[in-house]
Amino acid sequence: MPDSPSATAAPGAAAASAAAGTSVAPAPGAEVVRVHRVTRVFGHGEHAVTAVGEVSLSARRGELVAIRGRSGAGKTTLLNLIGGLDRPSAGRVEVAGHDVTAANDKELLVLRRDTIGFVFQSFGLIPILSAAENVGVPMRLAKMPAGRRDERVTMLLELVGLGAHAAQRPYELSGGQQQRVAVARALANDPPLLIADEPTGQLDSATGRQIMDLLGALVHARGMTALVATHDAALIDLADRVLVLRDGRLSDRA
Repeated sequence: MPDSPSATAAPGAAAASAAAGTSVAPAPGAEVVRVHRVTRVFGHGEHAVTAVGEVSLSARRGELVAIRGRSGAGKTTLLNLIGGLDRPSAGRVEVAGHDVTAANDKELLVLRRDTIGFVFQSFGLIPILSAAENVGVPMRLAKMPAGRRDERVTMLLELVGLGAHAAQRPYELSGGQQQRVAVARALANDPPLLIADEPTGQLDSATGRQIMDLLGALVHARGMTALVATHDAALIDLADRVLVLRDGRLSDRA
């Protein structure tokens, strides 16, 4: 289904700014992400494969960092380690002052719910739920009161240009619209960190550019931090900083 005119116009920084300030964020310029010599090895012995090798990086509040690399370079593994979806074989990860590496399963669940928003290439929407219901899922898990939840869902869908599509289910939306719903859902609990893994991988170039423009506007207006993995060179210029990953290691070469 093609995007409607109201849905294809990418929300700008003014709209994003109007929705900012719903939670206490790290101080301006503060390091939100710290990764110190993180390594992830799969398998053992002669069959061991190092997906990420001794990677160190940081990202500050209000910064959109692109992680660039070919398929298989280790981008997804690195993002999973930062987001607490996987555990490193060695090294340390901190997000918004939380030690992700040392956290137990319950602490990781709370961290992912309240501190990190995820946007995936496959959208990850629940097919039987409407756009509004999908956006509201993280707030239900956080036990947000119904009235406040409904207000926030409405605000977030307006923020991503889909206020008129709240009642539609994923199969009734275009790929770009579905990804916007996914972005709104990632912002549900106002996380200081947004992790996006190939968020434009299933979209055409024009729609992908709109999604990246949206992410950039949100990051800068709301004072968030975003880590975006991509191998699309055309989108790299939208980032504040670019990190290149080759064979699981950061490279100095662009």
